[in-house]
Amino acid sequence: MRTSRLSYRALAVATCSMIAAGTLAAPALASSQPPTANKVQETPAAPTFSVPGGSYDGPIRVKLRAAQGETVRYTTDGTIPSKSSKASGNSSILISADTNLTAIAFKGNQPGVPRSVGYFIDSKEQPKASFMIMSDVHIGNYDSDKLNWAGYFDTIGEVLGAPDAILSNGDMINDNWNGKGKDHQITSRIFQENMKRKGMDDTEVFLSYGNHDATLAELREGYPQGWFPDTGGGYYRAEVQGVPTITVNTENYSSAQSTWLTEQLTEIGANATYDDLPVIVQGHRPISGTVMDGQQSSNAKLGQDLAKFPRAIYFSGHSHLNLNDPRSIHQKNFTAVNEGSSSYIEIDHGYQMLDAAGELANRFETPTAQGVAVEVYEGRTVIKRVNLNADWHDIYTNGTWSANFKPPFFSSGTLAGSSWNVSTAGNDDQVREAFVHTDANRNKTAPFWEVKNPVQGVDLSDGRLGLKIAQAKDDEMVHHYRVVVAEKDTDEVVLSTKLANRFDVVPAPTSVQVPVPVPRDGKTYLVQVTAVDAQGNTSKTFATDIR
Repeated sequence: MRTSRLSYRALAVATCSMIAAGTLAAPALASSQPPTANKVQETPAAPTFSVPGGSYDGPIRVKLRAAQGETVRYTTDGTIPSKSSKASGNSSILISADTNLTAIAFKGNQPGVPRSVGYFIDSKEQPKASFMIMSDVHIGNYDSDKLNWAGYFDTIGEVLGAPDAILSNGDMINDNWNGKGKDHQITSRIFQENMKRKGMDDTEVFLSYGNHDATLAELREGYPQGWFPDTGGGYYRAEVQGVPTITVNTENYSSAQSTWLTEQLTEIGANATYDDLPVIVQGHRPISGTVMDGQQSSNAKLGQDLAKFPRAIYFSGHSHLNLNDPRSIHQKNFTAVNEGSSSYIEIDHGYQMLDAAGELANRFETPTAQGVAVEVYEGRTVIKRVNLNADWHDIYTNGTWSANFKPPFFSSGTLAGSSWNVSTAGNDDQVREAFVHTDANRNKTAPFWEVKNPVQGVDLSDGRLGLKIAQAKDDEMVHHYRVVVAEKDTDEVVLSTKLANRFDVVPAPTSVQVPVPVPRDGKTYLVQVTAVDAQGNTSKTFATDIR
């Protein structure tokens, strides 16, 4: 095992029957209040896992345990186990590839608490250097934020042990030019306390400057000098275990900085010591025309400067856009990576989600927190997509912003997607030829349903019609569903929506329940549902009449 995982992941005593049944119908998920004592007794606790989550140097076997008289059922595809899922029994489960293992204990028909654990299965080869790269920490209150970050550092320890460096890529605080620059001291305290607790004494920290970090001077004042060793312009070069590491200032990408960066990259490219190694570059804002189809991007000149150096891997945040999306990595003349956000994430704008009351609401944010664990080897770099917290929550509670949910979390350390591998072996032409995540190679496989009738009508508690939609399958991820409901006799459209799929949640529901703003009174409605993946590939539209 690569890491030493000493932390205990706290488990909740209860969860909602709708989650355990695998249906995302938000009303059952809304309460964060502890259950009554009787409910605790009725609901089986989460199973225990014989092997903790984290990174391992080869296949492992995991045994699941529950109380006497309970049956443990599990999945390895990231979905919520059901009564028909495979039972673990007394056998161990072979984990030979990166996997999210989810288990639930059943006592008769009563489902218990789901628990998900992420396993990264590596080779015995040890990396030359390891980085935890995050952005948009947005810490603003010590008492409010310390519990979350204790758990997040536990996850870092599970996946990387003590990484060689932590890169926090801008927006460490929540300043909006409103005098919060001293909050950097809070972030510094939380990081230093957790690094000491986790034995990360030799871990270096490098920060970039973001648009919510107040002034450069206040950023420098808030942290140890070695965390932000610039000479005045907010940019600098470092080296981590022999891997060149550059921080740029995307809030002011000046001509002087452009000249400096080109000089640094030219020097690195001419030095045989760095052959077959990446150049790790962090900057807060994404570069135009790269990740996530260029959403919320800028600094085209920075992209032009990096284009001459294909071994550069540029990491950015700012947008909060999720790293589940395959568009979060992009290769053309260099590699660009969106690292998500470690406070809350976003999806593309223009969609609806189910809110905490189970109603359709305009949403593009979720409270999921993410980061990337990066391991550098000779000739290749592995980028692991890591959930710091991927529990189901609505971003609003009773109309109030509520991104900062508190532990216990049931998904810390799970995979936000398969790992990305970037080849840096050979000369510049060979590195470019090895690019995989290019526009030309965008996935063209459409989503599909495994079941014959994926849409069913259901009665909602208030008498309205509801649609239970089985989750479609995709080789990457289902991004959203197009749902159109029209009265059969009049063709009047009563619902037309693009429903964002909560692909960020672990474990994922096997179906979603959509309210339709009409009573279920015997009228016939034509329902049409199309599944769409992140690349825009569409399933065959499923059409059915529902009364």
